Amino acid sequence: MIKRCIQLAYNGLGTTYPNPLVGCVIVHEGKIIGEGWHQKAGEPHAEVRAIASVKDKSLLSESTLYVSLEPCSHYGKTPPCADLIIAHCIPRVVIGTIDPFAKVAGRGIEKLRTAGCEVTVGVMEKECRELNKRFFTFHEKKRPYIFLKWAETADGFIAPALKDTLAPVWITDAYTRQEVHKMRSEEQAILVGVGTVLADNPSLDTRDWYGKNPLRVIIDPHLRSPKEFKVWNDQQPTLFITNKEKVSNKSYGLQTEVIGIDLSRNVPQQICDLLYQRNIQSLIVEGGAYTLQQFINAGLYDEMRIYKSEVSFGEGVKAPQIS
Repeated sequence: MIKRCIQLAYNGLGTTYPNPLVGCVIVHEGKIIGEGWHQKAGEPHAEVRAIASVKDKSLLSESTLYVSLEPCSHYGKTPPCADLIIAHCIPRVVIGTIDPFAKVAGRGIEKLRTAGCEVTVGVMEKECRELNKRFFTFHEKKRPYIFLKWAETADGFIAPALKDTLAPVWITDAYTRQEVHKMRSEEQAILVGVGTVLADNPSLDTRDWYGKNPLRVIIDPHLRSPKEFKVWNDQQPTLFITNKEKVSNKSYGLQTEVIGIDLSRNVPQQICDLLYQRNIQSLIVEGGAYTLQQFINAGLYDEMRIYKSEVSFGEGVKAPQIS
């Protein structure tokens, strides 16, 4: 049943931040009588939705509740799920994994056991941690979960040596681009260096997929990105990372912010620290080669998504080097 909880939880990918993905199933005498998942921060949690979906509430006192993540025990935007489980006298609770969030972290399990619930913890724990890899990385490593993403040709280039248009030279096809936009809708932030901005004038949005646009993060040490370029359009949240000497009190827009850092120090780590302070749990590093290589060299990444094409350039910008 925890497998079904995980399946349900994935329905919330991209919409629950800063909350985790959670699925819940209620079983009575071998039959599922209720299901639910967390859909959006501030809205009912998975356990609340699952309990609400049970038509005959009298069955709850003889049922088992399965949930992918430990039920919360504190008041946030919604009341504690552990209290609701106790109030309905659900005798058995099976939990995929403990919640690393400091306000929960075992307290939900303790509250349930104190109330007399039979609690089992650690069922499909590896899969439940994978489900919430962003949430766990954020709370345990104090940084976003980081994807490095690029497309490369058959001969190992990510861009041609020369091009005569201010637009990306596509290495992959339309279906891959749509998949990338789907990925953007699921993650909270996307990062590129100023070289990519100057070469491609990218939008860094989700125009080919339904979903929320990510926070754009642009590493631009001297603020060279032309103001008429798309990254300055203030149509989605944008954070420019620049040399601290370049920062002024000037207003750049309602959704655009310029932050100065010490570019002589570990830039990827400083960016991770900035995003952690802003409660950003996931980041796609999309280019270019120099920026990607900086994150690789710093060891600051969790996944790489490399799209390989049959196209060859012969010469150009080499793809990042990985061991």
